[in-house]
Amino acid sequence: MLEIKDVSRRFDSFVALDRVNLTIAAGEFFTLLGPSGCGKTTLLRMIAGFDQPDDGDILLDGRSLIATPPEQRPLHTIFQNYALFPHMTVAENIAFPLRMAGCAREEIAGRVARALEDVRLPDKGRHYPDALSGGQKQRIAIARALVNRPRLLLLDEPLSALDAKLREQMQLELITLQKEVGITFIYVTHDQGEALALSHRIAVMNGGHIVQVDEPSRLYGFPNSRFVADFIGHCNLLGGVVTAVQTGDATVELDGLGTVQTVIQPAAGVAVGRRCTLTLRPEKTHISTTLTPGEEAAHFRGVVHDMLYLGDVTVYKVELANGMIVEALLANSAPGRARFFEVGDAVEVAWRLDAGHLVME
Repeated sequence: MLEIKDVSRRFDSFVALDRVNLTIAAGEFFTLLGPSGCGKTTLLRMIAGFDQPDDGDILLDGRSLIATPPEQRPLHTIFQNYALFPHMTVAENIAFPLRMAGCAREEIAGRVARALEDVRLPDKGRHYPDALSGGQKQRIAIARALVNRPRLLLLDEPLSALDAKLREQMQLELITLQKEVGITFIYVTHDQGEALALSHRIAVMNGGHIVQVDEPSRLYGFPNSRFVADFIGHCNLLGGVVTAVQTGDATVELDGLGTVQTVIQPAAGVAVGRRCTLTLRPEKTHISTTLTPGEEAAHFRGVVHDMLYLGDVTVYKVELANGMIVEALLANSAPGRARFFEVGDAVEVAWRLDAGHLVME
């Protein structure tokens, strides 16, 4: 549906986007994710028409959008501050795009009523924006954007101003709404958890480049670089050198720790003698005072250096013999005492052969 072809954008000597290529399918909930300054908002602004690329093209259904002004593009943008007109009622705010399009009064009334139903606020039409909560304002902004059924809905960090609980509620509502209306959503955020929860696919951006595009579960489980592994959630990054490659797995000499084996993905570029990083999620790292040898492919001793109690889970930071800190996660599912270990306790950490993911440096 949407194609980004070799798009670049420069601001004097700063390169915001460098030959970006991307394809987004109809009906997708697609997220642009990355740290501040990576180029994600610049790319969204160019899709919307608020900015123009220095090079490249942006095509919708095979037709270039470059010469089409923002107001004539079949899309809407929702900003962080919602951009509701304070002097208009909720119904008038939602009706505004329809009035600009010259729709008949009777048609406007019916479509506004349906839009309010879509966002589950049918009784708020006569209210003014200052009488609404943050979550309600967000839903009204979405209703206004969807009332004339655009081909694309662009969302620029729309939940960033909400508190954690309301943000989680709005995430669920966005997922449901997107399924119901079937419109392509392009969502910009720097929040990794939000991107994983909402998206069909995610493009991870860094330094004006797209470094990986994939489904959330594959981004989390099979990052293609050290940057993606570190940026998406929490991850142990263990450096080393590949010393042997077998069918389906490799042997790695981890810096200052010793030899471990790990499963490798086909076509991962793993070769003997190459530097690599073993990416290992904390929830896949076993921790105990004494671990019975079993299916674990790696087994090391250490001392609890620190701990972080998060309610449902506790993250333990274990210092290994070489001074490296490895994080292990335990669920606080048992009744009673939540702490299994104290700072200073001697422990053992281990992980299975298929727990880590190897990326080349």
